[in-house]
Amino acid sequence: MIRIMKAGRVTAAVLAAGAVTALAGAPAQAATTATTATATWQENVSTVDYDDVNVSAANGTLTLADAAWHRTAQVFAGSEGSFVTAEHTLGAAANRVSAQLSADAPKGTTVDVEVRGRTGVNAWTEWTPAGTAFKTAVSSVQARISLHSDTDGLRPAVRGLALSADTAPQVNALAAATALTYKVYGTREGLIGGKTANGHIITSRDHFVALPSGRGLAPKGTGDYSVRVCKTDNSRCEYAPVWDVGPWNTKDDYWNPASVRYEYKDLPQGTPEAYAAYHNGYNGGKDDLGYKVGNPAGIDLADGVFWDGLGMSDNGNVNVSYLWTGSGPTGLVKTAGDPMNVRASASTSAAIKGLAANYARVNIECYVEGDSVTGTFGTSTIWDRIGAGHYVSDTYLQTGSDLPVAPHC
Repeated sequence: MIRIMKAGRVTAAVLAAGAVTALAGAPAQAATTATTATATWQENVSTVDYDDVNVSAANGTLTLADAAWHRTAQVFAGSEGSFVTAEHTLGAAANRVSAQLSADAPKGTTVDVEVRGRTGVNAWTEWTPAGTAFKTAVSSVQARISLHSDTDGLRPAVRGLALSADTAPQVNALAAATALTYKVYGTREGLIGGKTANGHIITSRDHFVALPSGRGLAPKGTGDYSVRVCKTDNSRCEYAPVWDVGPWNTKDDYWNPASVRYEYKDLPQGTPEAYAAYHNGYNGGKDDLGYKVGNPAGIDLADGVFWDGLGMSDNGNVNVSYLWTGSGPTGLVKTAGDPMNVRASASTSAAIKGLAANYARVNIECYVEGDSVTGTFGTSTIWDRIGAGHYVSDTYLQTGSDLPVAPHC
């Protein structure tokens, strides 16, 4: 990840083989399709759209729209904004994207650059620090610029971003077939009417989750990163998109191994920093912003997930599967807006095992024939198994195919 934390005008780069030359304040240009394995291009940072949060652009310069905007005191101290570039198609597959940033970053402000790559129709790598190799080769990429100010009214300014794609020696293993799952402490987020880290306005009985790292943050209106969160006896579960950052930390991707975990590499994989701080006094009992940790939470649950999906009445332990860490065919839940029921078998009268939120991306293990259902994508008797004893009608999943994308169960 590029991080600018210096005073005044700076040009910073994460260099790799074939990295781009300095921008030297050149205006950003529209991205073009790469035609070689080592390709460079300039990104357009002058147009703000739906995916962007609290940023504005004028005269080719990107900055914070409101330099005094705060989400919640225990998530961000200071003002925060993010800008996501358009998807850029590579002419040849690559597994690393390096970046060079031209920006003004006054003292007390920072600018970060992360990238991700598409690995399938509905699948992406995690947001990864620029210059770090992905776990697999990718066909197209996006970049995310995060701007931060610790002082109300003080703004960093980005004048240009150039990216370079190449292939680096493979360091990390490919994603496992089964998504990583850990038991963590879950808390109810609430904050109705507030804005999440991806710009979503929180509604009553909403259906999303927050994780304490932006590496698994889905852009607004997508389920690019989704989880399955269940009661510890697995009696109730919900599949939901990750639309916020928190609780407590902002860079604690605790589900990752130490080799790629952004911070707290000395903690066991699957252990949130907040858990270690609360129970063991780790980091002086504080989070990465210096707040005293008041509970061991590793996930925040929107009210609809907390009450309706899981039937919880108080904060407590839950089992969380980080679905993007698995592999295999997937489908995006598409409903009229409300979550859909997850059934114990391929029948509309089968026991309800939980919910699948609109926009959640679910892993499809296999399919069976069952009751005929008319849904978003027509009428069918095909039902997809998305977890052990969890079935949903294929008519509510966008898979990119009219035929089953997984084998018969």
